[in-house]
Amino acid sequence: MSAELSDKLKEILDGPVFVTIATIQPDGSPQLSPVWVARDGDDVLISTTVGRQKEKNLRRDPRVTVQVQPFDNPYTYAEIRGTATLTTEGGQELIDQLSQKYTGKPYAEFNPSSADDAERVVVRVAARKVVGRV
Repeated sequence: MSAELSDKLKEILDGPVFVTIATIQPDGSPQLSPVWVARDGDDVLISTTVGRQKEKNLRRDPRVTVQVQPFDNPYTYAEIRGTATLTTEGGQELIDQLSQKYTGKPYAEFNPSSADDAERVVVRVAARKVVGRV
């Protein structure tokens, strides 16, 4: 069963808000990463690369939580709990879209060393439950 994101939460996600993604380590402990985010309908999109810890964690266990906490209103937050699917298709396009959103530059210009990065991965989070104050 999927959950819908509120219009206010969609508005926040469409802006340059940083979010924190929580994945599950092999030993069961949480692993947190601050990341850029995009939205596709009620799905949350995050970019990573093959081999990063969050990518390995999500391939092993796709349960994930995304915490949204706007910098200009830190007492307002949302926790999006869901399941992630991963694909390399569209990975470079997503990181370029995110870089334009957050920095106003193509990703290669913002991060010149990215030419040495592993293949980009799109993490698509389908919301199962949304809690918080948004």
